Amino acid sequence: MIEVTHIDHMGSDLSVVNAARVSFGKKREALGTVTVNDKTSVVLHDTDRKLIKYLAKHRHMSPFGHAFASFHIKAPIFVARQLVKHKFLRWNEISRRYVDSEPEFYNPEVWRGKSTDKKQGSEGVVDVVDWGDTNWACLIAYNDLLAHGVCPEQARMVLPQSTMTEWYWSGSLDAFSDMCNLRCKPDTQAETRIVADAISKEMKELFQISWEALRDG
Repeated sequence: MIEVTHIDHMGSDLSVVNAARVSFGKKREALGTVTVNDKTSVVLHDTDRKLIKYLAKHRHMSPFGHAFASFHIKAPIFVARQLVKHKFLRWNEISRRYVDSEPEFYNPEVWRGKSTDKKQGSEGVVDVVDWGDTNWACLIAYNDLLAHGVCPEQARMVLPQSTMTEWYWSGSLDAFSDMCNLRCKPDTQAETRIVADAISKEMKELFQISWEALRDG
């Protein structure tokens, strides 16, 4: 099962406002706060809300770099290797060089068919016979190598792409919005979209005004 957990964050929509206004030696205060799903966000003046929208519309991105969030992600390796490509997001991942827990494997609820009108993507559902023996065979090979004294950093090469991994993922508002603007689209891979959609939901609760301004839709 793919999991996304909000770990920590720094700053708010007000951080973006004041990062922009410091150019003029100005600083604003929030009108108050509001709490939704145990997450507190600030209430801004209308002029500050308009400022955030202006900054996003005209791609003045540096003020959005002063608000951050961190997440703990658990997903299969083939998902992680797609998401790690995004720049300006900090990434620290579990390593089987150091952990000796039994590997877990991702089992999709359905198998999607290959798209008929594009080189990538998927459509429909395909019936697939039980493939769990494949993961089991890889696990047996992995444990056998370890039992014969092979080092973990080498034995892990026989584990499949469906092996679950986990990582800490941290970054600024603008960096995460760039990722979500790409990965939340309906034609992206479903498994990576699960991660992006979950992050987008959390970011909207933390930075409501900025996130709505930065997101494409």
